[in-house]
Amino acid sequence: MKKLFPLLLLLVLSTNYAISQRPGGDRESSPIIISGQVLDQETNAPLEYATLVLQSVNNPEIITGGITDIDGKFNVETTAGQYNVSIEYISYKTYKKANQTLTKNTDLGVVKLSLDVAQLDAVEVVGEKTTVEIRLDKKIYNIGKDLTNSGATITDALNNVPSVNVDIEGAISLRGNENVRILINGKPSALAGFGSTDALTQLPADAIEKVEVITSPSARYDAEGSAGILNIILKKEKTLGFNGSVNTTIGHPVNSGVSINANLRTDKFNLFNTSGYNYRDAPGNAYFDNTYSSGSFDRIIEDREYNRLRKGFNTNLGLEYFITEQSSLTGSVFYRTSKSEDETDNTNQRFISNLLNSETFRTEDENEDDTNYQFSLNYVNDLDDDGQKLTVDLQYSKGEETKFSTIEENNTVPNENLLILENVFETETENEYLVQADYVLPIGDAQFEIGYRGTFEEDITDYRLDSLNQETGRFDINQNLTNMFTYNENVNALYTQYGNKFGKFSFLLGLRLENTQLKGQLDSEFDTTELEEQLGVDVDVNFDKNYLGLFPTVNLIYELGERENISLGYNRRINRPRGWFINPFPSRSSRANIFQGNPDLNPAFSNAFDLGYLKRWDKITLTSSIYYQQETNSFERVQEETGQTTTDGIEIIRTIPINLSTNDRLGLEAGMMYSPTKWLRLNSSFNFFRFSTEGIFNGVDYGTTNTSWFARFSSKVSLPAKVDWQTNAFYRGPSATAQTDNKGIFSLNLAFSKDILKDNGTLSLNVSDLLNTRKRRSYTETEFFTSDSEFQWRRRQITMGFVYRFNQPKERNKGSRGNGGEEGGEEIEG
Repeated sequence: MKKLFPLLLLLVLSTNYAISQRPGGDRESSPIIISGQVLDQETNAPLEYATLVLQSVNNPEIITGGITDIDGKFNVETTAGQYNVSIEYISYKTYKKANQTLTKNTDLGVVKLSLDVAQLDAVEVVGEKTTVEIRLDKKIYNIGKDLTNSGATITDALNNVPSVNVDIEGAISLRGNENVRILINGKPSALAGFGSTDALTQLPADAIEKVEVITSPSARYDAEGSAGILNIILKKEKTLGFNGSVNTTIGHPVNSGVSINANLRTDKFNLFNTSGYNYRDAPGNAYFDNTYSSGSFDRIIEDREYNRLRKGFNTNLGLEYFITEQSSLTGSVFYRTSKSEDETDNTNQRFISNLLNSETFRTEDENEDDTNYQFSLNYVNDLDDDGQKLTVDLQYSKGEETKFSTIEENNTVPNENLLILENVFETETENEYLVQADYVLPIGDAQFEIGYRGTFEEDITDYRLDSLNQETGRFDINQNLTNMFTYNENVNALYTQYGNKFGKFSFLLGLRLENTQLKGQLDSEFDTTELEEQLGVDVDVNFDKNYLGLFPTVNLIYELGERENISLGYNRRINRPRGWFINPFPSRSSRANIFQGNPDLNPAFSNAFDLGYLKRWDKITLTSSIYYQQETNSFERVQEETGQTTTDGIEIIRTIPINLSTNDRLGLEAGMMYSPTKWLRLNSSFNFFRFSTEGIFNGVDYGTTNTSWFARFSSKVSLPAKVDWQTNAFYRGPSATAQTDNKGIFSLNLAFSKDILKDNGTLSLNVSDLLNTRKRRSYTETEFFTSDSEFQWRRRQITMGFVYRFNQPKERNKGSRGNGGEEGGEEIEG
């Protein structure tokens, strides 16, 4: 096939340079082609950017070779001669063949590299591995058999991944920064809830194959997420024939579920399905001690009890059809439905001059129905044997969330009477379209890539609040809060990148051009001039904003030795506000606390640098990095007084997101995996960061400087009688913002498992938060109030699980079918 794109002068010069260095000593001899493919030994996944090294035996100083493409294939031109052949890939054992006489075109065939995991035999590496792979633009954590994931959710599993932290409310952060982009199999997904992580708390952790932590994303990735990207790769069996597994769990507090994974694979097609049902209760509690400088009360103490019942069903059905040996077409449909029944009991004690003045009791009953579905189509075509490849993706996702809440508050002391009775109706509908095309072109020993990606999202929020009029006995619509807000986010992107390797030096350079359109339309009876007075700025609630930006990426690796390297990454990122950050109408968690979006909010932009170091010994693997990020127009949620009080004299406090001027973050992280014996494995990581912010809003300076850290430790012990014991410990150090000091949090998880039924079944026992210490304790102070609080999202959880595998032995021997539709690099977004 003819080359489709003209080459840049730089690429031509680099190619000519590589050709000019061909060994062999005789420039007039006929060239020969050395080809082959490099795969992961355990998963059969292609290894992109693996290096083929051809060293002349007669003149060892002359070295040539090339790198593999996205399918792990190489096609290198050289001259006839005698060579020492080796194939290298970071974190993998090197393949070597000495004194090879190459006199004609030679196909080295499929070369499979194994991870360099000390003292582990083949079955242990495949079935039990929890390892890290280092790529030019990411770290890949193979979850393996993490016992604490039994009966857990995807969110729980993420909390065991280095650099990642999930707080007690489920918010995910990367290196302490919450502006992280969540992808499923390389794409935005209904699984991740279009930016919300609620769905991840309802899906089983055992669906995960691996997690890619991408702190320096290459140009093929969406520029969204100033902290970086977390790409969750779901399991997809590749064994020929019919196979699968059944996973059941039961726990206390109530945590029961069943999931089925089934796969039918032939040489012509692959039919796969994952379905699950879960029924889960998540009791929690909170305590607030608030003092006020204005209003009718000096102090209010709140005790809250939460009961959250979750019922959900999800299924993913797909068919991968191998059109030819070079092309495949995959279609899949995902459907999820869930129902939540939440009840919150809130006791308020109100004080004047340290004397109890009154007491109230508030109940909030919320019923929520969620429905999400997604249709995906993926086409892959290896255009020729040289490594040209075309990938096209189409995806449509839709989600609908309906909430109905009843809020009732009564005085209990000194007299019993009704204070307020409200009904809240909220419907949120989200539609998202994705179109993407990616083309890969080998250029001699290097690789050139170009692509387009477009996402078009619409979010419609319909909010209505009815309040009981005690004089008439009828519900009146609150026009000050009732509204419909439509938010559109359209992103069109073109990108290109070029990668190559010269000796021990590898690089990947990329450039991405993105146009972002943000549109908002408000439908309400409320006078928008009052909104401007509330926000303190001039805003346009019906807006249409456009942002055009270039996002360069640079990723470099230099190999100090076979088991040691340093890396340097740079990238520019964008953080776009979500719809609920933009909607100017307040939504309230209580009568005295509201959240109000800011339509004047603009995207934040960041520049990030990352310097990494990797060293592997026989039994120890060390990863470390120093990183720096500067973000402009960074988001910050601040609390301020509204100047309003409730009917019984409580000061109403508002939380609002704003653009601060800058946010600087400097950090250090390190991780170590140690396997002293076959029966003991230790894993630890540490992350320390310092951040400072600058910015003024409504005359208040919110600038601050703070340091924080978090660390985790995991040990796995193989006991006699096929029993495994795992311990996971996590600690997050104290942190602070301009208004709030957060205390440290410690949690400890224990898990045991035993293989039965000839290793086809596994019994497990998992205790999450053994010491019941996973609580957020914080102190907030402003000019008008203070708040000393403690919040526990979910109490200690005990879960028992049983997994049965049919036609799928524990070591999961992989089939050898090509690359069509396999997870990993091919499913990475453009």
